[in-house]
Amino acid sequence: MIYELRIYRVRAGELDEWVDEWRAHVLPLRRAHGFEVVGPWVVRDESRFVWIIGHDDFAAANDAYYESPARRALDPDPARHLAETSAWLMEAL
Repeated sequence: MIYELRIYRVRAGELDEWVDEWRAHVLPLRRAHGFEVVGPWVVRDESRFVWIIGHDDFAAANDAYYESPARRALDPDPARHLAETSAWLMEAL
């Protein structure tokens, strides 16, 4: 399994709205594409959202997720709440 650590800085004042949209749209869609979601966390003082997702064929599944009609149909796009994103692929030991 390949995991990815994602750290987002959410726009000021939009953290709760981001979390609501992530739970309603992003999370179920990721799971529908076969991703394991290890968990989400927030660092409220810094308006940060952290999560870890995993998949056996991460690159192909990630491409399929972003190219899917369901992901493209998200309007407005939940990513509008994100000011900065960082991600690192990780292998379990």
